[in-house]
Amino acid sequence: WTVSSVEPPQFIHVLTVLVPLWEMGCSGLTLNSVPLHQVGMYQRSGEGGAHHRQRRSWVWNQFFVLEEYMGDEPLYVGKLHSDVDKGEGQVKYVLNGEGATSIFTIDENTGDIHATKRLDREEQPYYTLRAQARHRHTNLPVEPESEFVIKVQDINDNEPKFLDGPYSARVPEMSPVGTSVVTVVATDADDPTYGNSARVVYSILEGQPYFSVEPRTGVVRTALPNMDREAREQYLLVIQAKDMVGQMGGLSGTTSVTVTLTDVNDNPPHFSRKSYQFSVPESLPVATTVAKVKALDSDVGPNAEMEYRIVDGDGLGLFRITPDPDTQEGLITLQKGLDFETKSSYTLRVEASNRNIDLRFLSLGPFSDTATVRLNVQNVDEPPVFSSPFSKMVISEEATVGTTIGTIFAHDPDSTNSPIRYSIDRNTDLERFFNIDATTGVISTAKPLDREVNAVHNITIFATEILDPLQVGKGVVLITVTDINDNAPVFAIEYETYLCESARPGQVIETISAVDRDQPQSGHRFFFSLTAEAAGNLNFTLRDNKDNTASVLTKRGGFQRRHQNVYRLPVLIMDNGSPALSSTNTLSIRVCDCDPDGIPQSCGSENSMLSAGLSTGALIAILACILTLLVLVLLIITMQRRRKKEPLILDEERDVRENIVRYDDEGGGEEDTEAFDMVALRNLNVVRESGSKNRRDVTPEVPTLFSSSRPPPDNGIFREFIWDRLKEADVDLSAPPYDSLQTYAFEGSGSAAESLSSLDSLSMDSEQNYDYLSDWGPRFKKLADLYGHSDGGNLFVS
Repeated sequence: WTVSSVEPPQFIHVLTVLVPLWEMGCSGLTLNSVPLHQVGMYQRSGEGGAHHRQRRSWVWNQFFVLEEYMGDEPLYVGKLHSDVDKGEGQVKYVLNGEGATSIFTIDENTGDIHATKRLDREEQPYYTLRAQARHRHTNLPVEPESEFVIKVQDINDNEPKFLDGPYSARVPEMSPVGTSVVTVVATDADDPTYGNSARVVYSILEGQPYFSVEPRTGVVRTALPNMDREAREQYLLVIQAKDMVGQMGGLSGTTSVTVTLTDVNDNPPHFSRKSYQFSVPESLPVATTVAKVKALDSDVGPNAEMEYRIVDGDGLGLFRITPDPDTQEGLITLQKGLDFETKSSYTLRVEASNRNIDLRFLSLGPFSDTATVRLNVQNVDEPPVFSSPFSKMVISEEATVGTTIGTIFAHDPDSTNSPIRYSIDRNTDLERFFNIDATTGVISTAKPLDREVNAVHNITIFATEILDPLQVGKGVVLITVTDINDNAPVFAIEYETYLCESARPGQVIETISAVDRDQPQSGHRFFFSLTAEAAGNLNFTLRDNKDNTASVLTKRGGFQRRHQNVYRLPVLIMDNGSPALSSTNTLSIRVCDCDPDGIPQSCGSENSMLSAGLSTGALIAILACILTLLVLVLLIITMQRRRKKEPLILDEERDVRENIVRYDDEGGGEEDTEAFDMVALRNLNVVRESGSKNRRDVTPEVPTLFSSSRPPPDNGIFREFIWDRLKEADVDLSAPPYDSLQTYAFEGSGSAAESLSSLDSLSMDSEQNYDYLSDWGPRFKKLADLYGHSDGGNLFVS
């Protein structure tokens, strides 16, 4: 028995027919392809349990409810009933579990279950609930609790979606038909196990006839052959996915696929012109790019990379062509120098070919092309050219001034063949050791040469066209100075030789060597000997080791410092030059007190003094006396400096640093306001005009040194003098960094007060009374003591 195509809520009515048949032993009963025993299960009430089958009312463990129900009334789901319920109202039905009371309700009297809300299978496909029959008054269970499932029945309410879209794909151009491009995948949220709601088929809406899509797999393939990237590079496809196997009423979704054709080498290169012409100046240096040609190729990337070569022409060894890796141009470079007078034009045949060739497209033709390049050489006024740009010459250091070293030659390569004038770049011959004949190019010495000072001279020669002095060529001459034996050998180092008092006769005390600034070709060979005066000495002898060294040996023993602490041994050193040169070098030998290992411990004359009879106490006394004398000298010098710094007027009662009085005045005292304009001396930065200004302080009634009837002097000369002294003080680096008093000691020319000095007062009658100085206060006490009670004196004011 099979019942199919039954939609809820008709399940309940069908089950009321099928279940009794299944209970009677009928097998193979199915509902919508689901075995009946999976659709509904039942239990008998009573004590017998599962082993005692007794008739009872049905309690379903699985119900179905349709999703997205939009009706006004609650949707009927099913009915629960217990045979304990006799219809007397003593039993009530209770529902618990997922969605109980919120989504699903049960009539406690009848057991009818309803859904009160719209359900969505994609959010939750089923609900598990528990039902129980209880006594209405005692609320005690009359049946065991039974669990059942309410399954949400799917409807086609979700369209297919491309979760990975939109898509991008690449496929080589010229691909054969059926080449796979990309696979698109759409998913449907509906139940794939029920109906055709989730069965999707694919179709192409835009992109035909170039591409196609397989309906079931979603594989996008090429549909046309020979699609050319150079004609069209990109295609936009629209792919549709529709459920219900594409039938009417099915839902659909779309996505886009961007397909880009990638390049293959299917286009041969070609020159835009068959001949090119360029002008090339003859003065261009080697390795210069003289021309550029380019073969066009519709392909891109590695498929457009070029190789160029010169296949024919009259400049095969003179020019070279290489590809530019960035622009794929052919760069024609110069391999040798050009000369318009020799050849004025060149013709080359250049070939361009693809570096990477695709064998599949060889049938499209040869992947190369040729063009003719003509290069016209332009005449340029060139500078003179030396026959050899780098010349080497040799001269002996004994050459006299004016000796010829060698000759250089340069010529004008142009047809004018201008005469040449030669000169030396003095920046390369700063000391002017050489001269050159301006006409012949003969180089000669201008000063004596010394190989030991400078063995090689690198000079630059200028060759200038007389007809066009702007055209100057340069050549380099390397002059090597050869050696002569003009330096005598000397000691290699400054030797410090020590001789132990315990030295034995024949003992080697020093090994000496020599150096010579000359460099003979056969190498150095030095000969050592004692001078004639020292040959017969009884203390030391010299042995030539025949290897450019010599050994100094003692002739005797018993050397004592108290007898002689230093010996000087003259050594004669001769070289093997022609003529041979020699020099006498003095070796100082100091006698020392040595330890048992022969290490000097004390040398010199300090210990000989002790041995002569001076004790340690005597030496200490001598040093103490010397130190005492030094201290006395320093004290005397210090006192003299302090006396020079003491002022003529000193206030012993107060600190002089607190009593600096600024007078800025050379007049007859502090209170004199008549003889000079005090403003000019007080503030030099303000005074710019002549005039007078009275002082604001009280003037004591004292006689003045100057007559008030005389006119005041010109202030300009004072300002100029004081400004000069101020400038000197400002730039004086030895001036103190604090405020100081500057002494000007200047009275000016034609001073109205004449001299302020009283040096002549002894030779003239002085009627000046200085008693008033005692009224000026303690500041002038010293002057009052000097001049107040005497008949005359000298007053110095500065």
